[in-house]
Amino acid sequence: MSPLKLADANGRLSVLCIGAHSDDIEIGAGATILGWIDRGVRLDVHWAVLSAQGSRGDEARASAEAFLAGSERSVIEMAEFKDGFFPYQGADIKIWFEALKRRVSPDVILCHSRHDAHQDHREVCALTWNTFRDHAILEYEIPKWDGDLGQPNIFIPASRTLMERKAKLLHEHFGTQRSKDWFDAETFMGLARLRGMECRAPDGFAEAFHGRKMTVQ
Repeated sequence: MSPLKLADANGRLSVLCIGAHSDDIEIGAGATILGWIDRGVRLDVHWAVLSAQGSRGDEARASAEAFLAGSERSVIEMAEFKDGFFPYQGADIKIWFEALKRRVSPDVILCHSRHDAHQDHREVCALTWNTFRDHAILEYEIPKWDGDLGQPNIFIPASRTLMERKAKLLHEHFGTQRSKDWFDAETFMGLARLRGMECRAPDGFAEAFHGRKMTVQ
């Protein structure tokens, strides 16, 4: 399958990354972001995490700084909405989204998937689409015990080196999550290998996204 490029080396790409929790963006799209930077894309990133309190907030900021090292410009924003309660905080989160819209107008948005089994993730996805109605939105996937992985239709290949770097950064920066039985390099590498097989990625690995509505010129 012939690739459709979002940005060439030395080209500029403005990206809004939205995650409900401190490690979501990195798990869902970490290798994609690292790959853009490594290929010389002039990346302008607004990185927003909605639930980043206490030590989780410290982890989120340190991780974002590590993943965005080498980007042309980055803004890291943390909010403190209550983990697990996003559907019941919808009005306040909607106000937060409306304020975010006034500050950014990206080329592409990376956010959670509509059919994610986590209620916070679904709420973020719904409000992303509700708020950014004229933007290209790619929905990333997050593996979990619920078994909610679907059939994505957009694939961004990643090298083994990038995937290993992603897994290493996740392990280094999210000490509070290491006790979870799914939070390990085997999970992240395994999913990327499966997606790499599905799109015949040159190095065998890829991150996958749902692109529900896009205009191509």
